[in-house]
Amino acid sequence: MQRLLFGEFTRNYREGLYSPTPMTPLLTFHDNLPLSLYIHLPWCVRKCPYCDFNSHEGGQDETRQFEYIDALIRDLEQELPRIWGRRINTIFIGGGTPSLFSVKAMEQLMAGLRARLNFYPDIEITLEANPGTAESDKFKAFRALGINRLSIGVQSFNDARLQQLGRIHTASEAHAAIDLAQAAGFESLNTDLMYGLPEQSVADSLRDLEAAIAHEPSHLSRYQLTIEPNTVFYARPPKLPDDDVINKMQEAGDELMARQGYQQYEISAYARPDQQCLHNLNYWQFGDYLGLGAGAHGKLTDVSAGTVTRFARHRLPERYMQLAGTTDVITEKRQLYRIDLSLEFMMNALRLTQGVSPDLFRQRTGMPLSVIEAELKHAENKGMLTWDLATLKPTETGQRYLNDLLQNFMPESEAG
Repeated sequence: MQRLLFGEFTRNYREGLYSPTPMTPLLTFHDNLPLSLYIHLPWCVRKCPYCDFNSHEGGQDETRQFEYIDALIRDLEQELPRIWGRRINTIFIGGGTPSLFSVKAMEQLMAGLRARLNFYPDIEITLEANPGTAESDKFKAFRALGINRLSIGVQSFNDARLQQLGRIHTASEAHAAIDLAQAAGFESLNTDLMYGLPEQSVADSLRDLEAAIAHEPSHLSRYQLTIEPNTVFYARPPKLPDDDVINKMQEAGDELMARQGYQQYEISAYARPDQQCLHNLNYWQFGDYLGLGAGAHGKLTDVSAGTVTRFARHRLPERYMQLAGTTDVITEKRQLYRIDLSLEFMMNALRLTQGVSPDLFRQRTGMPLSVIEAELKHAENKGMLTWDLATLKPTETGQRYLNDLLQNFMPESEAG
């Protein structure tokens, strides 16, 4: 069995290497799905050599920030008919480096959202921040605007590794940023870390993790560094630890976090009790989300029509701002068919260590679980998942070899 990275499978799927034949939807939904909002702020101080996100250097000019916020609001107004009457469960402001934006620009954004959308009273609102752009007064102001969760991109507490990753902050600045966030009142705080870095040992990776845990964040995200196409690292690959060392990093890190009270609830996500990221849970449980901003993606279900549609927007910030508020801002509009829905549901739900209720498949795809019963039995017989009336979840083997598990839900012609 080959251990492939899950990102490789999803990238191939998104790029159309797996392209099932369209079928009549025949989907039946009884209720609206939970709805989240993703907002993309595309600028950063400097592009990291490993980063394949839609991020662009610049964006510090406040006038440009206000112009971009205006474009986001025009984009939202164009989308309101698609989500009329639905309430927003979570908001995630990602990038880029959203913490580059001024307090006044963020205030304009939040006011524009509140004037046009219905929020749940206990809505989770997350902002991504980088230590190199951390300021005490700014964090306090963001918290006063109703942003109640920060996700800080630390990646490492080792200065040599940070330099290799092209990060603009130092280890001491990373520690200071977490302290500033907690002092500003962010009780819900995620720290992003990476492992499998150039020249990194198992002990080095654990020291990074211990440094993060010492701050007692409510949530930790820990990802393996992967070399993605269209990045500097792809053109000039660094020497990374071999697979045996990376496996030891993962296993030792999982054990350390478990001892410290962090429960792994997804492939890369660990949380204190009741501190999971609700926004990401909505993705993994195949809920709906509206994506606004340059290059943003979305997925929306039309209950009355029985359809599920994916959307993508122009990637370049300048072009996005020109077209925001018109239908031309959308570069892709693709209806999901039955085989798409089955595979995409499993691609998300099987990331969750505790699995999901089998009934969630019907609720989120509009189809009975029986449409994939043969595939479920096949995967179960291979020891890769378990399912009954209460739970559908991957086994430890299924989690470790998630790409192989997902192959069970590909059409035969595609799965080989």
